[in-house]
Amino acid sequence: MSLRDQFGSDVLLTGWGHTRFGKLAEDTLESLIVRVATEAIENSGVDAAQIDEIYLGQFNSGLQPLAFPSSLALQTDKALANVPATRVENACASGSAAFQQGVKAILAGTARTVLVIGAEKMTDASPERVGSALLGADYDLAGQASTTGFAGLFAVVADAYADRYGAIGDVLGSIAAKNHRNGVDNPFAQLRRDLGEDFCRTVSDKNPIVAGTLRRTDCSPVSDGAAALVLTTQSARSAGAATDPVRLTGFGHANDFLPAARRDPTEFAATRVSFERALRMAGVGLADLDFAEVHDCFTIAELIMYEAMGLTERGQGRRAVEEGWVYRDGVLPVNISGGLKAKGHPVGATGVSQHVVSAMQLTGTAGDMQLPAPRRAVVQNMGGVGVANYVSVLEAL
Repeated sequence: MSLRDQFGSDVLLTGWGHTRFGKLAEDTLESLIVRVATEAIENSGVDAAQIDEIYLGQFNSGLQPLAFPSSLALQTDKALANVPATRVENACASGSAAFQQGVKAILAGTARTVLVIGAEKMTDASPERVGSALLGADYDLAGQASTTGFAGLFAVVADAYADRYGAIGDVLGSIAAKNHRNGVDNPFAQLRRDLGEDFCRTVSDKNPIVAGTLRRTDCSPVSDGAAALVLTTQSARSAGAATDPVRLTGFGHANDFLPAARRDPTEFAATRVSFERALRMAGVGLADLDFAEVHDCFTIAELIMYEAMGLTERGQGRRAVEEGWVYRDGVLPVNISGGLKAKGHPVGATGVSQHVVSAMQLTGTAGDMQLPAPRRAVVQNMGGVGVANYVSVLEAL
């Protein structure tokens, strides 16, 4: 059983675009959107006039004064005039939320070719504004002053995990070091420096505590950036695409309760459900996957993700690191792109970016990041502290 078996149609990723992530002072939200949309359309080989619908993933929450950006995509090509365009927001999962809306439009038969964009311009805002904007995604702290922002929320998760399962400072440092090393090979990455385990495990003037026990190297950076892709069907794909397409074989989405009091901070229960739904639809298990791109906004999130996807039992996520399973040469490499930790985390762009870098791997076009002939990948994107959860299974044709 796969998506094609269940719905009677393939959904293909046929072209994509991606900016560098980081502090992009020369760019605006509009220029980022137009650049990646242009690349995605050109690389897909379709004409802009063939685009039936556009979905734009963007969080914003006051990061930019323009709160109505959906039609910015139309600036890409005059042929996009009158094409339906919708902004999609689901916190840090806004990009994957836009992706799944595009998928569902194709499966519903209301569109044959969809342009999906994820974009965020964060560095124009002050650190205080960024912290306040991000806390707008938290039930308990939205609208309140905070000196630690979302790092403080994930510090609570790390403390709860350590209290239940034992000290994790070193394993979180190893996750950070792994992703920084992977990020060196990613030309889109914001932080392209191999920092090493000793640095990432140690509190210092250059690696201070940000919140609780989380160090700077445990936290993803504030970023600008965008990514885009074209979704279409087998019958509508263009023979003029720059690369082979990638097939979506399964997807899952699950939301948990928003109040923290109604969630176990160490479990990410809805994340687990989203993995189960996607893998079940695709008809595959973890042993069938060649790599994973997961939402490591903080290193503790990646650690718990190993458990949520079923790679280890609860409380045993450290085994995946200590026994080398998630490294480049391991049984399931995780975040070969550098993840959010090193690649960067422009909130609305992240989910689309994860799909793009995975598609690059599956088509053999990932450059220095390239794994040896991967056939299948899982992508996981999360909004809030395990609240909005999206998973996709992608497959090379």
